[in-house]
Amino acid sequence: MTAAVHTRWPGILEAYRRFLPITDHTPPLSLCEGNTPLVAAPGLSREIGASVWLKLEGCNPTGSFKDRGMVLAVAKALEEGSQTVICASTGNTSASAAAYAARAGMRAVILIPDGYVALGKLAQARMYGAEILAVRGNFDEALALVREVAQRLPVTVVNSINPYRLEGQQTAAFEVCDALGDAPDMVCIPVGNAGNISAWWRGFVRYHEAGKIRRTPRMFGFEAEGAAAIVRGEPIAKPETFATAIRIGNPASWTLAVEAVESSGGAMDAVTDDEIAEAYLRVAREGVFCEPASAASVAGLLKLARSGRVPPGATVVCVLTGNGLKDPDSAIRLGQATPRVVDCNLAAVETALAGGDA
Repeated sequence: MTAAVHTRWPGILEAYRRFLPITDHTPPLSLCEGNTPLVAAPGLSREIGASVWLKLEGCNPTGSFKDRGMVLAVAKALEEGSQTVICASTGNTSASAAAYAARAGMRAVILIPDGYVALGKLAQARMYGAEILAVRGNFDEALALVREVAQRLPVTVVNSINPYRLEGQQTAAFEVCDALGDAPDMVCIPVGNAGNISAWWRGFVRYHEAGKIRRTPRMFGFEAEGAAAIVRGEPIAKPETFATAIRIGNPASWTLAVEAVESSGGAMDAVTDDEIAEAYLRVAREGVFCEPASAASVAGLLKLARSGRVPPGATVVCVLTGNGLKDPDSAIRLGQATPRVVDCNLAAVETALAGGDA
């Protein structure tokens, strides 16, 4: 039997070049982003009566889906002669912007809400050498400030208001179709700034137009209840949720997200922090560790299933947008297994394993 040969993945700019706005002058920037696993979830599949798959976007180089859009946004900024990128971030965007700016030899300036960024994400931005400004305000206020700065200084904004971000992020939809052989029936996805659900829908539409798939899926987006601006139909001045990556009260891609769910025949809904926490632990029982915001997709799927809105046997993809190590504090707080302290000898360990006191 001949062993399988591992081949180098070139990154999304090269792998999906024909579907992206790449020119002969676009730098071949890459940290080998993309090509993330699509993992079956047998426990969830049995529970729901559907074929459930988890798209592990936390396996991207900086641990989140943001790398897909960031590589293209930074490459195009470099192509256009920019020397500085800037963004507002609840964490994942800052890590990704800092990494790709470092790779490209550019300056990265990050505005974060003071005290509202998970430790793992802040550590990344610092290690990559970004200049970090912690502002006394929330994400929406920080993004408004970034927009103002970009009007006055020669910097390139790499938040999802940058059109190249969504162009890059659509490649996740391409990968799902390539892996399954067609589009799934349903896609469940967390919604914060609302760019990702828009990008996924764009990817499915583009693949369908190219004849790569026979159908497009229904898109279901899930906001955290304390930050559910789209579901409520109005901005939220002070959004609140422990899922920090989607703690956004005025999504920049609001209109595009609504178009995605309406065009696909899907829906936008909200899930509570308790439902997110339940799903966070439920995903871990599949052997997958995601950050809390990612679990909003699974929380939403469980909510749909309880209301009878998941057809039996449907193929469903839940997008897990970030790695669990992004937010270790939540894992420690919510994790069900706590260490037991025992003496360092065989008898103590045997007694503990037998359920006794050591």
